[in-house]
Amino acid sequence: MSAKIKRREFITLLGGAVATWPLAARAQQQPMPVVGYLSSGAQAVFAPVASAFAESLSRAGFVAGKTVTIDYRWAEGQYDRLPALAADLARHADVIVASGGAVTALAAKAATSSIPIVFIIGDDPVQYGLVASLNRPGANVTGVNLLIAELEAKRLELLTELVPRATIFSLLVNPANPNSADLVGNAQLAARALGKTLHIVEASSANEIDSAFASAAQSRAGGLIVGTDIFFTNRREQLIKLAAAHSLPTIHQWRESVTDGGLHHPTHSHISRKRLGAVLRKRANLRARTSR
Repeated sequence: MSAKIKRREFITLLGGAVATWPLAARAQQQPMPVVGYLSSGAQAVFAPVASAFAESLSRAGFVAGKTVTIDYRWAEGQYDRLPALAADLARHADVIVASGGAVTALAAKAATSSIPIVFIIGDDPVQYGLVASLNRPGANVTGVNLLIAELEAKRLELLTELVPRATIFSLLVNPANPNSADLVGNAQLAARALGKTLHIVEASSANEIDSAFASAAQSRAGGLIVGTDIFFTNRREQLIKLAAAHSLPTIHQWRESVTDGGLHHPTHSHISRKRLGAVLRKRANLRARTSR
């Protein structure tokens, strides 16, 4: 998530969902509307993101505990938990914010066809069937595509600049993530264009991360790219320690990894909460005009 976006853009999307809540119900002081926040991440790791999300909403007039309730659901990196968590939110939330990739957004979409869903993903939402098109998403789903998948070529290019003499590089992916095949495909194309060999290592558990780094070192990789995946974000301390232990130059997903001691990242996580708001507020304005 690379460029800083104005804070007001983050709130636009949620404002649109708020506009769908009946005016009469709000006038009669019914129970506060509920924003369901569905994340594939770990609560302990993403607590700062959740706090920033609530802060952004409050600056737009949606104050948690006063004018809106934010109900969080965390899958803790276990993607198989998402369907049940999404179904739980769909039973009482007025809008669902899906954070943590296409797998999270797909779980939310499968849980409801009527509650507004706002997603933020790094993959093509049309390809995954989340929306009909980028210009006209249709149905009850809208959101932001951060184009992170397209950054794999740049990440590999940066790594080759850091280690110019290396001919082999490793890419760490989570096979449990449905977008891993696309990620690998994009990275393989970039590697061939650069005349490099890409060694794929997989991990979907802490022990497998240990083995993946050992495999990368054994392959004499000149560096490693951490694939975009919430599970790896949850395990960033482990990744940083292993990179140091194996003396393996590593490009991480987010700037927090660098803050914690990692080598390099090409993106940062502020864009998620700011760009999401932009879509939410736009939805609100559209709903308000059509209801007049």
